[in-house]
Amino acid sequence: MPSPHTTFNDIDAREAVKVAALDLGSNSFHLVVARIVADSVQILHTIKQKVRLAEGLDDDNYLSEDAINRGLDTLSLMAQSLQGFHPEYVRIVATHTLRKAKNAKTFIKAARKIMPYPVEVIAGVEEARLIYAGVAHTNYQTGNQLVVDIGGGSTECIIGQGFDPILLRSVQMGCVSYTQKFFSNGEITPKQFKKAVTAAQQELELLDKKYRHTGWQSCIGTSGTIRTILDVASALADNPNKLTITLDDLQAIAEVCFKAERIEKIKLSGLSDDRQPVFVAGLAVLTAVFKSLKIDEMAYSTSALREGVIYEMEDSLQRVDIRQRTAESLATRYDVDIEQAKRVLATTLRLYDACHKAWGLKGAELKSMLSWAALLHEVGLQINSRAVQRHSAYIISEVELPGFNQEQQLLLALLVGLHRKKIRKSDLIELDQYDAEQVNKLICLLRLGVLLNIARQDDYLADFTIDAGKNSLQLTFPENWLEEQQPLLAADLARESDLIRPLELSLTVQ
Repeated sequence: MPSPHTTFNDIDAREAVKVAALDLGSNSFHLVVARIVADSVQILHTIKQKVRLAEGLDDDNYLSEDAINRGLDTLSLMAQSLQGFHPEYVRIVATHTLRKAKNAKTFIKAARKIMPYPVEVIAGVEEARLIYAGVAHTNYQTGNQLVVDIGGGSTECIIGQGFDPILLRSVQMGCVSYTQKFFSNGEITPKQFKKAVTAAQQELELLDKKYRHTGWQSCIGTSGTIRTILDVASALADNPNKLTITLDDLQAIAEVCFKAERIEKIKLSGLSDDRQPVFVAGLAVLTAVFKSLKIDEMAYSTSALREGVIYEMEDSLQRVDIRQRTAESLATRYDVDIEQAKRVLATTLRLYDACHKAWGLKGAELKSMLSWAALLHEVGLQINSRAVQRHSAYIISEVELPGFNQEQQLLLALLVGLHRKKIRKSDLIELDQYDAEQVNKLICLLRLGVLLNIARQDDYLADFTIDAGKNSLQLTFPENWLEEQQPLLAADLARESDLIRPLELSLTVQ
């Protein structure tokens, strides 16, 4: 009989990678640790902690010190589960409350001291896209499906088919924010409940007709609010196998809540103590969603935002880089001169490849961001050729960019906004996710990529060499080529060496 110590000696282990996704929500923080092997995701470990960040957001959108401390204390607990993870395999995303909080940077900087990983504040539409990705990878449905996620501060509504979202919306209403707005004194009356439902329906007015017109064949809810409502509805119906929620279920639950008269007096099987304080507000929001979108019934999925993040982290599970598709769509929408964009891209990447070691530009992410900036630097020509850099920056900072988080969008806008003309120190905004020195070097590379293609012609440039020092760059052209054949380019490069001084870089041209 073989020894148990040698049982697996002859079995080859498959290549596997361990990843983690942390969702910093308005109501709860959720951590998922997973193992990706053979193109499948195996959930290894999950942690959920109530934080209720949204309770700490005041009327001026400042997060209270108590709320910040609650969040940091929770991160300290979760940090133990992330010890030893390489940054490439950890993604932390923050949603509604940290999107709104004017002092979000205070929290993010403190969080970085607890966990050595960047916190990404994602836009509402990006949150909706990732929620849909989580559901789509774990729930097979034919035809269009409607996905609804009710969070602490926002509600995401998505229609998609297969893996592809069709409509994405994030609406500012959630179980924590609506508790503060309509049920802060703990009282429950039919009148106040109706007021909350009506307010939520008003928020949904901008999307309800379009969503109903697009239509869906199945409806799935995610989040703790919807799971709890399904559990309560199952208990009320005395049907532990109940799989869907209907409007009748919601109305029956509301009647029980009205009889309780106060939130703390609600007695419902399936309602946990930690969910009770925000349950009635969540019920009102879901009731509004059912009424506005005319939903017949809703099933529940355990997968949501963090699972969507997990599925995007491993290349073997990605069908296409969503950011590439976004960039291509934007270039098409704004009639970018693709040939010129390709020239600028090729030159910029040649510069990057020659400089990245000396300049300490590490990781595929920086190169990707620089590439998308090169492709999109002229989107502003649609508005006006004068100050094109400012118009490009405005478009990229304001348009929806699925796949990009807020900081990535800010970096793209910064790069294209400074691709030409004067640089002021005040233009160089501070970013949490990217080192300022590395950003300055990306700006320099894009500016040179654009400048060296100013003639907008193929085979315009003579061959040149690139030599980089720690904070310097030297371009060497064939002898006398600039002076005799391209005096304007020579003058432009001489001026550029002065213009990039705020980047704390030196440029020499020979």
